[in-house]
Amino acid sequence: MQHFWVVGTDTDVGKTIVTTLLMCQLQRLGMKITPFKPVQTGEVYDNLHSYYADTAMYEKYSLQALNKEHMNGYSFKEAASPHFAAQLEGQQIDVENLLQRMHYLQESYDVVIAEGAGGLFVPLDVQQSITLLDVIVSSKLPVVLVTRTSLGTINHTLLTMEALQSRQIDVLGIVFNGDTGSMMEQDNIKTILQYHPLPYAVIPRLQDISQLVNINITHTTLFERLYRNDKRNN
Repeated sequence: MQHFWVVGTDTDVGKTIVTTLLMCQLQRLGMKITPFKPVQTGEVYDNLHSYYADTAMYEKYSLQALNKEHMNGYSFKEAASPHFAAQLEGQQIDVENLLQRMHYLQESYDVVIAEGAGGLFVPLDVQQSITLLDVIVSSKLPVVLVTRTSLGTINHTLLTMEALQSRQIDVLGIVFNGDTGSMMEQDNIKTILQYHPLPYAVIPRLQDISQLVNINITHTTLFERLYRNDKRNN
C-alpha cells in the first residue's frame, strides 16, 4: 500500500489544502483513505463552538465518513510550535506513540496521508532534540512537498529538498500552491523543476477555500506518480 507525508517549506504554505485535495482525488478512485495530522495547534473559537482548522477541513470535504480518532495524534490550543504548545499544557509529545499509531493506520487503510506541522525542522521535543524531520525518517514513508509560487520560494524549496535528499527520503513530487499566473511565478516553478525534475502539480490561488472541490489534478504528473505507485504496491 502507498502511504505518504504531505510536508511544506514553511507554515501556512497550503499543506492542509493539498492533503484534503489529494484525499478527495484518491477517494474518487474508490480507495479507503484517512488523513492523519500527528500534531495540530491553534484551537479556533467560533461563538460557542471550538475546532481545529486542519481536521475540520478534512471532515468537511471528505467523500467518505472519517474516524475522528484516526485523524489526529495531539491537539494543542496555542497556535505555536508543537513543542511549545505542548509545554503550555504540561505535556510532552511521545514520538514513538505517533509512529505506532501511523503503523496501525497503515494496516487499516489503502492510503494514509500524514500532514506535517510547519516546516521540516519544527521541533516536537526539544529535550530529546526531535524534529518533524526525524519522525519522517523513522516512518520510512515518502513525501509530497508543498511550496509557494511567490518570491522566495526558490531558496526555501531548494533548502527543503536538500534536507530531504540528504536523509534519503523519497520525494514523490512537488505541489506549487497559490499560483496567480504571473511571469515571475512561472519562472520560479520552471527554475525549481530545473534543479529537481520531479512530478508536480500547480494549484491556483483560491479566493475561497470552497473552490477546492472544483480542482482536478488527476491529469498531472504528480497524481500519475501517486496512482502508479499505489497500483504497483497493490
